[in-house]
Order: sequence, then structure tokens, then C-alpha cells
Amino acid sequence: MSHYEAPIREPLILGDKSYHDISNDIAAPIEGKANKWWWAVFSIALIAFLWGIGAIAYTIGTGIGVWGLNNKINWAWDITNFVWWIGIGHAGTLISAVLLLFRQKWRMGINRSAEAMTIFAVFQAGLFPLIHMGRIWNGYWTMPIPNQFGSLWTNFNSPLLWDVFAISTYLSVSVVFWWTGLLPDFAMIRDRATKPFQKKIYSLLSFGWTGRAKDWQRFEEVSLVLAGLATPLVLSVHTIVSFDFATSVIPGWHSTVYPPYFVAGAVFSGFAMVQTLLIIMRKVSNLEEYITRLHIENMNKVILVTGGIVMVAYLSEFFVGWYSGSSYEDFTYLSIGAATGPYAWAFWALILCNGVFPQLLWIKKLRTNFTVSFIMAIIINIGMWFERFDIIVINLSRGHLPSTWTQFEPTFVDIGIFVGTIGFFFVLFLLYARTFPVVAQAEVKSILKSSGDGYKSRRDNK
Repeated sequence: MSHYEAPIREPLILGDKSYHDISNDIAAPIEGKANKWWWAVFSIALIAFLWGIGAIAYTIGTGIGVWGLNNKINWAWDITNFVWWIGIGHAGTLISAVLLLFRQKWRMGINRSAEAMTIFAVFQAGLFPLIHMGRIWNGYWTMPIPNQFGSLWTNFNSPLLWDVFAISTYLSVSVVFWWTGLLPDFAMIRDRATKPFQKKIYSLLSFGWTGRAKDWQRFEEVSLVLAGLATPLVLSVHTIVSFDFATSVIPGWHSTVYPPYFVAGAVFSGFAMVQTLLIIMRKVSNLEEYITRLHIENMNKVILVTGGIVMVAYLSEFFVGWYSGSSYEDFTYLSIGAATGPYAWAFWALILCNGVFPQLLWIKKLRTNFTVSFIMAIIINIGMWFERFDIIVINLSRGHLPSTWTQFEPTFVDIGIFVGTIGFFFVLFLLYARTFPVVAQAEVKSILKSSGDGYKSRRDNK
């Protein structure tokens, strides 16, 4: 046998599955009718999405004065949500690209949903800078193109412009990577389709895939090239997002630890969101045999590692602020002033959600429990939102002039836009789950003989 696997390793595909069984199970959510749980979640997500559209329309029609911003805190919920969504979008490419390069088999069952999550999260993130411009119809002014305004050009020295280039590149590579992986799956649905219209659509989506050896060779080559391109992008995108803050002179922002810390935080929150989606999807789409306890445990291990890096960054930020002895560092987002001041609730929410509760995952019984993992994933995502909120709002609320000290209070429009993006995200993901294969069937089939429960038991009994 060319591949030896230790007997202690758990199987990644449960049950006595054949290749045909895998095709049937993964195609079932697409070919069958949606169940009541799908319709219930979709209805809630759609209502939230429509509320968000109303709030965005009201903002564009009235102006961003309807938000809770003031002269001092001119970034608040909008940029908080932007950075939060960008962070969530990081796990997909990491699972797909980095784990592909390291030939990790456990990525096979979860990479497709993670890639889709990346794309949908970046869509939500991109909404906030557009709305924040106020006059969204003049958005093309920010593009580095010749125009009728004479010498009006974008500022190439600004990290905000680097954001545009980094995120658009990241989105483009992620979409191509995702679509390339989907080609064998589209071809499978095409070959199984009975309705002429459905067959035509999936024929177009599959780009003429035939399953020849040449097709698979090109598939492997393109996947590896795109994975090699996407891996540095995982590091670069959130590094550049951190430069939005780190290149300023505001106390609490001008920090050299921001780039690695933001990247670790992005992977931390991204994996938590993947956990949330996959635990729901394995029930809604009946994929318990393909999204197993081992997948959840491995992702929890990544969450533990990245959470540890984030905690080290928290401690270093707190220490530097305290050791400087500067009164201006006394109310940064990680300081005694933040812990005891008017934003103490946000500070302690951050510490508990990101620092204290995730430590429970060191216990194997909790780390492998689906309910605990689901709750923990939601807690981590709440904590990462509070981290972004604290970085922006707490640091901006106390400046060098006491006369400018102020508080931020969100309005119903702020809340509506945020809830709307969450609704939009779930609407996109649920529609994706009904039209695209949630699990990469071709990749799962490639590990069936080495990691399938049925094959392993038969091999062990010989």
C-alpha cells in the first residue's frame, strides 16, 4: 500500500459509502425540495436583508448624519463592520489554499462552504466603504482613472487605496479558485439533471468539463497555482486593513503589532464563522457523514492557536500602553482606563469572548462537542466584533483635547444596516446551498478509500 495511515486516526467519511452514494448525498439538497428549516432560516434572513436595504436607502437619501457619528468619532459601526466582515472572509482561502498546499485531507469536506463564505463576506464588507462615502453616485471619483476633473487623482500613499487594490485582488482570486473547484461538481449535476433547462444551465457553468485525464491534470495545475497566489493574499489583505489604523498618530492605533495581530484575529474569527455555518449545514442538508466530529475538532485546534496569538497581542498592547507612562495611552482600547471607564462593558465583552471562553476548547470533550463548538463559534464572532468596535470607538472617544471627549451611541439606522448585511450574507449562503454542491464531491471521492469508514473497517478486518 502506497499510503499508510495510523489506525488511531478517525475516518473522515462515516458510514459504508460508495462513490455513487457520495454523488447522491451531495446532489440531494439541489435535486430535492427545501425542508421547513431551510425556509424558516431563509425567511428570517430575507426580513433582515430587507430591513438593511431600507436603512441603506434612508442613509443615501438623507445623508450619513442619520448615523450616530459625531465630530470626534467619525468612524464607528460602519468601519467596525467593514473590518469584521473582511476578517470573516479570511478563513475560506486559508482552509482551501494553505491546507491544499500542505495536502491536508480534512479540508476536503469543508473547503467548498468556506470558499463561498469568503466571497459572500467580502461582498458585505465592500458595502460599508461605499455607503460611508455619503454620495455613493460619485464613487467613481476614487478610481485611479483619467477623468474630467483635471488634476484630481487618488492618493496612492493612502492605505485606504491599498485596501481597494488588496481586497479586489483577493476577491478575484477567491472567486476563480472557488469556481475552478466547482467545475467537476457542476458536471456531475449536469449529468444527473433530468430537466432540459437545468441541464443547460449546469452545462454552461461546468465550462465543458468531460472528466478526461487532461481535464484533471489542468484542474490540479490550476488549483496549485491559485493556491500559491492566494496564500500570500491571506496575509497581505488584513495586513493592509491594519495599516488603516497603524499609519496614524492616534494613541492606541500607531502600533507595529497590528499587522500580524489582525491576520491572526481574522483567521480566528473566520474559522469561528465556518464552524457556525458547517454545524448548521450538516443538519439542514443531511451531511453528517461528510462533516464529522474530526473536522470540527481540527478547526477548534486552529481557533485555539490563533486565539493564543491574539491574546499575546492583547497583553503586549496593554503592557506597552502601561509602560509608556503617557496619559494619552491611558484610554486606549486595552488599558486600565478602558477597563474602568464608560466603555468598560465593551472592554470586558472583548476579554471574555476572545480570551476566557475559548480556553474551554483545551478540554477534548468540549472541543469535540457540536453544541459547545457552535455556541463557542458565535461567542468568538461576537468577541471579534467587540474587538473592532473597541479599537475604533474607544481610541477615538478620548483625544488630546479633553473638550473633544465624547461618547458614541448607535442609531436605528446603524443597527439596521449591520443586521441587513448579516441577513444578506445568509440569504446568499442559503441560496448557494440550494443550487451549488456544498461539499466538493470529487475531492471527497479522492480520499474515500484511505479515509472512508467502510473501507477502513473492511481493511482492518482482513
